[in-house]
Order: sequence, then C-alpha cells, then structure tokens
Amino acid sequence: MGLDARALELEEALGEVPMFDVHTHLVGGALGARGLHDVLLYHMLVSDLYAAGCPSGARLTQFPDAPSDEEARARIEEALPFLPGIRTTSTAWMLRIVLADLYDVHMPLGAGNWRRVDAMIRERAGDRAWHHEILDRLCILRSGTEWARRGDGEDDERLQYALEWAFFTRCQWGEFDTALYELERCWGKTPEHPSLIGGARIAAVRPIRTLDDVHAALTYYVENIPYDGVLATATHISTDIDLAPVREDQMAAALARRAEAGPRERDIYAAYINEAFLAALEARRARIVFQFSFGAEPLPLETGSRLAQRTIAQVGDMIARHRGLRFQCFLASRHANQALCTLARELPNLSLAGYWWHNFFPDAIRQVMAERLDMLPAAKQIGFFSDAYCVEWVYGKAALVRKVLARVLAEAEAQGRFGREEALGFARAILCESPRSLLGMMPRDA
Repeated sequence: MGLDARALELEEALGEVPMFDVHTHLVGGALGARGLHDVLLYHMLVSDLYAAGCPSGARLTQFPDAPSDEEARARIEEALPFLPGIRTTSTAWMLRIVLADLYDVHMPLGAGNWRRVDAMIRERAGDRAWHHEILDRLCILRSGTEWARRGDGEDDERLQYALEWAFFTRCQWGEFDTALYELERCWGKTPEHPSLIGGARIAAVRPIRTLDDVHAALTYYVENIPYDGVLATATHISTDIDLAPVREDQMAAALARRAEAGPRERDIYAAYINEAFLAALEARRARIVFQFSFGAEPLPLETGSRLAQRTIAQVGDMIARHRGLRFQCFLASRHANQALCTLARELPNLSLAGYWWHNFFPDAIRQVMAERLDMLPAAKQIGFFSDAYCVEWVYGKAALVRKVLARVLAEAEAQGRFGREEALGFARAILCESPRSLLGMMPRDA
C-alpha cells in the first residue's frame, strides 16, 4: 500500500478516536461563533491578513466585551480584498474547511456573499445543540477553557477549567513591572475576572509598594484559587526574563525603583513572585497542573516565535526544584522541541501538550509529532489542543491535526516500526488517555 493510501485510511480511522481538547477559550453557554467575524477574524487569520497588507493587525474587541456590529462589519469589509493573498496559508485552508463542512459554503468569501454567510452563522449563534453536535462530530469528550469563561456553568458537562488569572512571567511590549501589576490587579478580586492581554491599564485598588505587600497579595491569590474547580493554572514564561533566584533584599530594592523600572527590575519582580508562587502551591500539596506556554514573545500587535537556551535551562532547573508540582508545556517554537523532549525524558513532573500558536502549521506540527513519537512515551505527551475561541475553529484545527497525525503514523507504519493497531493505539493514548492521566480530563458520563 502506498503512503498516501495509508494516510487516508488512518485519517478516516482517526475520525472515530475519542479525544480531549485540553486548552481553549470557549465561553460556557455560548460555545459557537457570534457571526462571521468570529470565524474570519480569528487572531491567527488576522495575522495572515495583516502580513498580506490589510491595514488592521490588532485583534477585535476582546472578552468579556464583544465587538459592536459596526466594528465587525468594518473589519470584515476591510479584510475581504486581502483574502486572495492568503489563500495558500494553512490557516486559510482551515477556514475553508470550517465554512465548507459546517455551513456548506464552497465559494470564496467576497462582497457579494459575506452577509449571507454572516447571517447563517448568526442564526446558529444561540443554538447550543448545534455547538454540541460539532463537538460530537469530532468525538471530543470534553474541552478545557478558562475558569473566567465558565459563565453560569451552562456547559459544565462539556467543559473543564484552568485558571488564567495572573501572568507573573509574561512580558508586555514596552512594560517593565508586569509581574507586580498582574498580582495587584488580582488583589481583592475573584478568579472570575478574565486575564488581560495588553490594552490600557486599570488603576490598582491596592497598589504593591513593599515586600510585605507582595507577600500579602500573593497569599490572597493562592488562597483564592478555586482548587476544586480547576485542573490547572495556565500562564506564560517569557524567554526575555532571567529566572535566576532572587533574594528578599534584591526584591525590596527593586520595588523601591518601580517608577524607573527597566529590564533588570522586570526580571527581579517576575523571578521572585514566580518562585514564591510555586513554593506556595507546593506547600499546599496542590494537585493542579502548572501549565505554561513557551516561545512566543511580544511584538506591537501579536507575538513572534523565539526562545533562548538560557530560558530552557532555567525552566528545567525550576521544574527540578519543585518535584512536588506537575508542569505541562505548550510550545510555540519548533526549534526548541527536541530540547523540551529531553527535559521531559528526565524530569518525571514535566509533560508536553500539543502545538501552540506559531507551531500550529502543518510542517511544524509534523516535526513536533514525529520527534515526540521518536523520543517520548505516549504517557508524557498530549496530542491536541485547539486554543480556539469558538467551536468552529475547534473543528478546523482538529481536522488539520488529524490529517498531520495520520501522515506521521503512516510513515512510521510504512517503515515497519509498528502495525495499524499499534498506530491507532498510540493515537488513542495521546488524544484520550494522556489528557486523563496527566491533566485529569474526564468524559462527560464519568
């Protein structure tokens, strides 16, 4: 049997394999797109369009707010002329899969038909049964999303949750006290407040000025994590930050310089708070997983993929220091995948999940999959998360991952490494079994 035939057969068989989508931004009670803008202007497509010359490269108005009808209309009409220029990209390919399979739209979007497509999507926006049907077509047993997007729990049978509240080790463009701001904006608030990415700062109700303030705010933060409601606490670790251990006197001195903070103070704030946070979680014997994204760094509108060897080494040291915690990495740098695999081989409390952001392109996914197949047992890796904001993009991303996984497994099968049942067994392991053992994902009827 030829390689193409093997891959097609495997792709069809993978369509019957149950899976978990361990990381999304779906909103409970409103899982689907609200209109064409949520499908056409998903942030990865916005970047494609911006690269092709579209004037706007920023995301639309973000949750918990929503784009106005005027904002949505203007951005769609602005984007349409640039769609032919991105037809070859894999993200545009996924868009076509979504529109064709879910809405029976096979013609290119343009001025003459976008309103009809928009109306079709809006008609389905409140149809929860339709959204559940899409997930069932994908054999997705459950999806992970942010605790702040739970709503009133309408879709608890479909969703499980991670806490995205403060990002102590994430850099923001042109900002040097992010770790302090992230902590103080949560002080006195509840975990239902969504995470913020960029935008104008909101004045802190309780500003952090002293080391005692840092400890008080962090104690409040740790004590208000809904441990019984979340499987993980999700954050980002920036490669620009020096995570070397920080003494209390260094932190106190850096706090006194907050008004003039630069890169050195940024590193001190982030490293000190992150280490104190991990120590507090470990002291509580918290069973939640410390998920972190890795390898996407700020640009004026979005991010670029880069990751320093120093950061990989420091994260390895951090994970080894906190053996009482479990860590899971979402990687956006294909070049760092081998290094992360070697860490996961030697650190019992580290696992790897999926293909994040700048890795979510077929050739990068293929490389990451093949290296992990070669280097790691299935029990150390999770095979899929969509990072999607609506179920339509869950569908498009799941379709792409299954195509690539089928090809990777077909190549290994053709080499004689294993047979068909072993190939499908590996797929079941990384798509269904590992999310349960590594993260605690559970099917709806469990």
